[in-house]
Amino acid sequence: MIRITEQSRRARYAELSRVSRQYMASYVLFNQAVADHLGLHPTDLQCLSLLTAEPQPLTVKQIADMTGLTTGSATRLVDRLERDGYVVREPDAEDRRRVLVSPVPDRVARVTAVWDDLGEGWEALLDTHTEDELSVITEHMRKAEQLSHTQIDYLRGRAAPA
Repeated sequence: MIRITEQSRRARYAELSRVSRQYMASYVLFNQAVADHLGLHPTDLQCLSLLTAEPQPLTVKQIADMTGLTTGSATRLVDRLERDGYVVREPDAEDRRRVLVSPVPDRVARVTAVWDDLGEGWEALLDTHTEDELSVITEHMRKAEQLSHTQIDYLRGRAAPA
């Protein structure tokens, strides 16, 4: 049995912190490159990703909450996506005062085609892991996504440093 010392644990955390920062920065830059390739703003691309992951259409308020944008900024984001044909606004059948935003499958297919083109590289990377490792990675990502939302709420409730 390997005994982990406090010093080795701190060293592992430091390495993980450094690698995590590099990973997150590379993902932001990757997202920027994909958005540039598609002629989209990176936030618009992420919004499309979130919209297509949802089982039903969303209101602009829900999009604002999900992205952390103000409702005004989310409205402008939806305006851009609608103008470019990626989403449609439709009245909510249950509450005519509400407007729902839905992705347009044919137009979103343009984005999906880029992801599919890049997918082989990601699949090859994932193929280097066992099923158990993939389960751990998936669970970590799920927990990290949840923690990110908690941390975002925490930061939004605090004053910015001077």
